[in-house]
Amino acid sequence: MDLAHDGRGVARIDGKAVFIAGALPGERVRYRVIRQRRQMDEGALSEVLIASPERVDPKCAHFGVCGGCSLQHMAPAAQLAAKERQLLDNLERIGRVRPERVLAPVQGPNWAYRRRARLGVKYVHKKGRVLAGFREREKPYLADIRRCEILSDRFATLPQDLAALVDTLAIREKIPQVEVAVGDDQAALVFRVLDTPSHEDLGKIEAFGAKFGAQIYLQSGGLDSIRPLQGIATPLNYAVDGGEIKIEFGPVDFIQVNREVNISMVAAAVELLQPVSSDSVLDLFCGLGNFTLPLARRASRVVGVEGDAALVAKAAANAGRNGIGNAAFLKEDLFDPARLGPWAAERYDVVLLDPPRAGASEILERMAHWRPRRVVYISCHPGSLARDAGILVQGQGFKLIGAGVMDMFPHTTHVESIAVFESRS
Repeated sequence: MDLAHDGRGVARIDGKAVFIAGALPGERVRYRVIRQRRQMDEGALSEVLIASPERVDPKCAHFGVCGGCSLQHMAPAAQLAAKERQLLDNLERIGRVRPERVLAPVQGPNWAYRRRARLGVKYVHKKGRVLAGFREREKPYLADIRRCEILSDRFATLPQDLAALVDTLAIREKIPQVEVAVGDDQAALVFRVLDTPSHEDLGKIEAFGAKFGAQIYLQSGGLDSIRPLQGIATPLNYAVDGGEIKIEFGPVDFIQVNREVNISMVAAAVELLQPVSSDSVLDLFCGLGNFTLPLARRASRVVGVEGDAALVAKAAANAGRNGIGNAAFLKEDLFDPARLGPWAAERYDVVLLDPPRAGASEILERMAHWRPRRVVYISCHPGSLARDAGILVQGQGFKLIGAGVMDMFPHTTHVESIAVFESRS
């Protein structure tokens, strides 16, 4: 039995693949068929007859129902090994490339690691109460959970406590979600409200925030409608680069969810890129400056490019707060290379990419002009990384000198990875 990319065990019976949720490689199990198709069947685990040595007891009482995690029944080291196999398989099968060396995994805590999350909230009439948390596995319904073992410690009981709070509000059926964001010093909760809370409701929500030591924001419409409940909120921030760089962020801005892994990831990217003081550095999909600012401390100049104007402004403000004057931030659509500005016609010694799941294939044609000696690629999807690695190696004159996984999301099937390329010339 193998492990599929979605965490299900894969058996072959009479030549036909059967995907069995909850089964692990090497096990003998009893299962029941829940869906039959021409090419494959899907099954539900009924009994483990011979268990894998990598099977462990899930820590979360809601594992198997809540869709937030899918691998808690697998030892963390085995999870990491499976993700590494998936990365290497994708590189070889999709990109037709192999790294010269497999990089040591970037790891952090296995529990209480999530500092950003979006919890659904719903008053369920059949239950006569409010539920809060994540969706059920492969279902659209909210799971009935009390605590979350991967949320930051201070918010572990948030599903239960949030449900209890909203149940007391007059607008309990008008709050569809709450987002949580945790910085190094501050935390925030963003309540999506479809109706104006009463004065009494506001008082209860404010007291709830005080209980958790979290600032409260209300969101009545789009992202531009987010406002602090009381006065001016204290900015959220986190540190990287040995604490020398502090990144401020808003409560719904994109940040890497795992604090410790992010710190190690930034350090690894800088080490692999090997910038020197005379270098001109390009950071594509730069966001808030997570990589840009540490790189600027080691190079002559850095250009950070991002498609979100609000993030570009915040990245520039972060540079100013950190006393960094050699970093320029630009808003550009990196998926439309034909319309890029003058920065794209310049030369760069090293390049870092941190694209979304879709990857960065459109912009890679520019590498021939930039001619960097090294490229570091941060990926949140092994398939798009593999495709882009093939483009760099077979079409742009690079060799893949290293690739490895980063355990940003333990107990899930999400594969975060890092790859480093070197010019053949």
